[in-house]
Amino acid sequence: MADAGRHPNITLHTMSEVTEVKGYVGNFSAKIIKRARYVDEKECTSCGDCVKACPVVFPDEFNVGLSSRKAIYIPFPQAVPSAYVINMNECMGRGCSKCLDVCEKKCIRFHMSDEEIIENVGSIVVATGLEPYDPREMDEYGYTRFENVVTSLEFERLVNAGGPTKGSVIRPKDRKRPDSVGFIQCVGSRSKRKGGEYCSNICCMNTIKSTLVLKEHYPDIDIKVFYIDIRAFGKGFEDLYNRSRSLGVQYIRGLPGSVEELPDGTMRVAVENTATGKIEFHDLGMLVLALGIKPSSGTQRLQEMLGLQLTPDGFYLEAHPKLLPVDAATRGIFFAGCAEGPKDIKESVTQGSAAAARAVRLMHKGAITSEAITSEIIEAHCKSCGKCAEVCPYNAITVDVKKKIPASVNTAACAGCGTCAAECKFGAIVMNHFTDEQIISQVDTMLEEDAKEKVLTFACNWCSYAGADYAGVSRLQYPANARIIRTMCSGRVDEKFIWHAFEKGAPIVLVSGCHIGDCHYIDANHWTEKRVNKVRKKMEKRGIRPERLQLEWISAAEGVRFAKVMTEMEELRKGVTAEEIEETVRILKQRKKAARKRVQKE
Repeated sequence: MADAGRHPNITLHTMSEVTEVKGYVGNFSAKIIKRARYVDEKECTSCGDCVKACPVVFPDEFNVGLSSRKAIYIPFPQAVPSAYVINMNECMGRGCSKCLDVCEKKCIRFHMSDEEIIENVGSIVVATGLEPYDPREMDEYGYTRFENVVTSLEFERLVNAGGPTKGSVIRPKDRKRPDSVGFIQCVGSRSKRKGGEYCSNICCMNTIKSTLVLKEHYPDIDIKVFYIDIRAFGKGFEDLYNRSRSLGVQYIRGLPGSVEELPDGTMRVAVENTATGKIEFHDLGMLVLALGIKPSSGTQRLQEMLGLQLTPDGFYLEAHPKLLPVDAATRGIFFAGCAEGPKDIKESVTQGSAAAARAVRLMHKGAITSEAITSEIIEAHCKSCGKCAEVCPYNAITVDVKKKIPASVNTAACAGCGTCAAECKFGAIVMNHFTDEQIISQVDTMLEEDAKEKVLTFACNWCSYAGADYAGVSRLQYPANARIIRTMCSGRVDEKFIWHAFEKGAPIVLVSGCHIGDCHYIDANHWTEKRVNKVRKKMEKRGIRPERLQLEWISAAEGVRFAKVMTEMEELRKGVTAEEIEETVRILKQRKKAARKRVQKE
């Protein structure tokens, strides 16, 4: 961090918050509110005279409340910049001013105010970090009731040489060294009731490290670890686990059901040992809760600001877990550290380096090149309804509905999903390289001969089409009458493509795309689902069986599923008679003719 502070090409905005981000890749504008620190960071020499004079005492957040600090303080050791900051919610202000009186440099500024900064950048790295799970809602372990129950973060500060006890492990209740310590794993992790259902990655190895530190300082101490299973994946991690066991640490498979405090402050833990199938009671001098981790509290607000996606666990969703592991779906935004998921230090450093490399690779040319597959507005046809701007997952379209100013597309921000073109009712959007005419021509060609024997399939480029390819290279057997039309996204499948296919005699039309929540274009497939449901309702009103229009989610890795779906489509096709197809064609041609007459009359 000190190196970053001294680097000539890095600007650090400490005590700052990003409140607004506008623009697109290569041209982002970020509004930053820099909180007043009430100390001139350039003049402050960190002499500490102000701290000695300050009469106000508060719990120290860095030491998790195990020690105290003054109203003027340095947030943590080796902070950058190395200057003091005043918490004005705690300071008595000018009514006291003892810190100002003793400061030789006169660098304390009570008149400071928050500052607004605008930074224009080409790319953004989101590294919002994590928060430890709050164990107070899992009070069966007695964290809020018993002083000798501490969290893994509090225990970390106790065993740290720079902590409040200088590395000496003491019980909070009587300040004595415990003769035994117990660790409870997965507190706030892998739980459907409280916390998250995911594994927090770091808890097992953090506990193993703590047991090794304890045994190093106190070889005679009794240590017990209560666990579901130990996840020691990583270079050298299994060796550390085996070393911990060899030093006498007991690993008991089972999580405690109850915790009670004995008169002498000892914690009695009741646990079902699943290895022996028996209920056991263990008396421990101190109990440590191995906390899971959860996304930072500002994750959702930043997600809305940048137009990002979240996983069901609340972390940011990458563009592709294998091919683009640090890229957001929105171009020009990258992830690092625990913003994207639980990670240890090594993984966070690796991903941070990858995110920096991706950002440099994008920006080093000095110009951004965009894909040719982008939307284009025909202003003469645009009615300024705003529907295209509403459905665009990248906010690449701007339109003034009130002033009736036609829509415009930012080609640098447009990713080419085609959802806007499919939703436009006035034909005002052209999707380059995937125009309406091109797709309808493919429909005509594929259904020109023996239409009733074919299953017409619209497949998204990234998942369903790749799934079909995977089924092919895996030599999976499925009916050969599937006719696939590739689109960049299932969101590009216009309602008129479906009607045209039925009018040409298609017995079954299948629309397939990425799984919900895993769309390459953020949430474009949500609009696909709405559109297909709307077409089905219209089919039912027109006397056409809605089962003839199918919607399936198939990922790139699901070649087996693709083959299975195609087999199911063939069974459905066999249930569609020639008379039913002819009746459908007749109904649609009549409606088309009536609509044409209505337009001519208008």
